[in-house]
Amino acid sequence: MSASQLALLGGETIGAPPADRHPNFREETYDRVLEIMRAGGTVGLNKTTPIIGEAERAIAEWQGVPHCLLASSGHAALHDCVIGLEVSWGDEVIATPFTWGASVSCILHNNAIPVFVDVCPETGLMDPAQIEAAITPRTKAILPVHIFGQAANMTAIREIADRNGLVVIEDGSQAHGSIHAGRKVGTFGDAAGFSCMGGKLLASAEAGYMVTPHEDVYWKASLCAQHMGRSSEPGFPHERFGGYVDSLVYTYRLSPLIAVMLAEQVKKIDAENAGRRESVRLFRQRMAGVRIVRFPEYPEGDDPVYHMLTMNFDAGFAGVSKQTFFSAMQAEGIGCFQYIPSPITTWRRLHWQTYDGPKVMWAEPLRQSGIDYREVRVPNCERKIAQSVEMGWNYIEPSEEKMARLASAFAKVEENLPALREWEAEQARS
Repeated sequence: MSASQLALLGGETIGAPPADRHPNFREETYDRVLEIMRAGGTVGLNKTTPIIGEAERAIAEWQGVPHCLLASSGHAALHDCVIGLEVSWGDEVIATPFTWGASVSCILHNNAIPVFVDVCPETGLMDPAQIEAAITPRTKAILPVHIFGQAANMTAIREIADRNGLVVIEDGSQAHGSIHAGRKVGTFGDAAGFSCMGGKLLASAEAGYMVTPHEDVYWKASLCAQHMGRSSEPGFPHERFGGYVDSLVYTYRLSPLIAVMLAEQVKKIDAENAGRRESVRLFRQRMAGVRIVRFPEYPEGDDPVYHMLTMNFDAGFAGVSKQTFFSAMQAEGIGCFQYIPSPITTWRRLHWQTYDGPKVMWAEPLRQSGIDYREVRVPNCERKIAQSVEMGWNYIEPSEEKMARLASAFAKVEENLPALREWEAEQARS
């Protein structure tokens, strides 16, 4: 391909190939939502509401886990996991600094203490080799995140947890259907939380779900994080929990209107994930020979899904900053960005020693624990952030033409690196 002038420097813009509409609902979904609205059935307290039961059974079957509890958001679903596993005041949870905040705030909201370990620099996934050194007598759980649809090494994490008597909570909010060692994520942990807001792979409006292999965990989460109406659900263990049923709960229940969306969307997620994977395969094929970004490689038996596509910028090869690369790509109409702004360990609201902003609920448990996140070093997380390049990936219907067009923007920027270096130098002088 011969170089043409960068759009940033006055050349013609390539333009992003249009993504597919997502979320996309079938006519049956619209019909069912309207039917519920017309019947006035917009509240559902447990599985005896037909659509709540239908959605929870469908998701549990698709995940391959016995128990599913719908929730009002992905954060609520993760909090359900923490509550159901009785991780609470003073308990330590091994966590990752490279994630969306809800993966950590669910720990803080139950007065537990996040303990951060470093990540693998190419993927941003929790590094199992870092875990055991962080375990103390107060450690109760490990919470890995399957970020960008990449599966964490759950084989190693599960083995470490079992050896040390710990529970595992998976955050699969960006990874519905991602495969590790031939199994879906969400099937390795003692509980797993998933987000189903409109931008996620299993998309609705705003929703989430917890899955667990443990009946006891399901009922504890139901008791504390749902309406007391769950106690009238078949199978509720009245002999154990009957005396504790009241309305002192987090109200994380889900509207039947959104449950309909989930029951319908789960029917087509496998086909949509297959389309996303094929689009990535076509894109990587077209990117052969382009060196300005590198793709993570995954072990045999792992098959990511693609809520976002993550790559790593090679600043040494490019000779320009990542921000200059972003400017050039954006001028070509391609939306590249950095999803994680900084390690969570650096966020001011965790620094109870110096924090002077609006009061946060977790300051006192952190103070009592004595933890000082300002001293935590996560060099691999910093490296991943420095090189990380993400793209939204709603390319569900595979298209050779679209992927060729997308790859041509990367190739164009790479071929124009000398001019881009000059532009960056001029910007620094001005």
